[in-house]
Amino acid sequence: MHLNLEGKVVLVTGKKTPQEIRKNEASNQITSGGTKSIGKAIVQSFLAEGATVHYCSRTQADLATAHSSERAHGSVVDVSNPDQVASWVQSSAAQSNGEVDVVVANVSALVMGDDPADWHKAFGTDMMGTHSLVNAALPYLQKSKGNVITISSVSGRIIDFTANPSPYGAMKAALIHYTSQLAHKYAPDGVRANTVSPGNIYVEDGVWGGIEKSMPEFFKKQMSENPLGRMGKAEEVADMVVFLASERAAFVTGSNVVVDGGLAQGIQF
Repeated sequence: MHLNLEGKVVLVTGKKTPQEIRKNEASNQITSGGTKSIGKAIVQSFLAEGATVHYCSRTQADLATAHSSERAHGSVVDVSNPDQVASWVQSSAAQSNGEVDVVVANVSALVMGDDPADWHKAFGTDMMGTHSLVNAALPYLQKSKGNVITISSVSGRIIDFTANPSPYGAMKAALIHYTSQLAHKYAPDGVRANTVSPGNIYVEDGVWGGIEKSMPEFFKKQMSENPLGRMGKAEEVADMVVFLASERAAFVTGSNVVVDGGLAQGIQF
């Protein structure tokens, strides 16, 4: 299927650095750092379709080994800083003759603690990082009749092991609602907004790869809950993102597309 994304300008936030995955024995709480998996796959999928992609990371070291394409442009940005996000969006647009066609908010603090500081950090990164990106990009998207895609999670739909409680699922649920608001408000301008909610996505040097090594019994239990008998691939999430961004999905807006292999039980209306 030809998606006609050649020459489109795409902005992707949330390329994160893998950090140690650990278990808090006292609370039985799983905490984790970020992973490059989905964000990197999204950038690569858009590049494969001929798009120009601007992406960001918090560290220069990550940018150095990310993407070799001349159509991939990496910048150091703290997405929890609205001024940095706005400056990055404006700079990216300026490099592309003032054009932005797609923005993908793939950012999360991945906080699973329950301290007030954890909730503030999650809100500042997950919600406000997305809000800052959208607000800065909207004038360009209205001009190009472009679209917004936010990356949520099945944890925003179900009470799973991340809810002990913690802000992770709560922020992911809020992202779905916020994205639907965007879809309805900006539909008259021709701007679409959709959410993609991945389930368990396995990458060897990512979160689940780390859990497999450090917590094999927990990994085995989580694996057994996947009806298809396996976890997903980052590329499978990226494929859905790229499709939603294309004109092939021109009549799809305000949707939350779950990519989880049937993990989340219940009917989504």
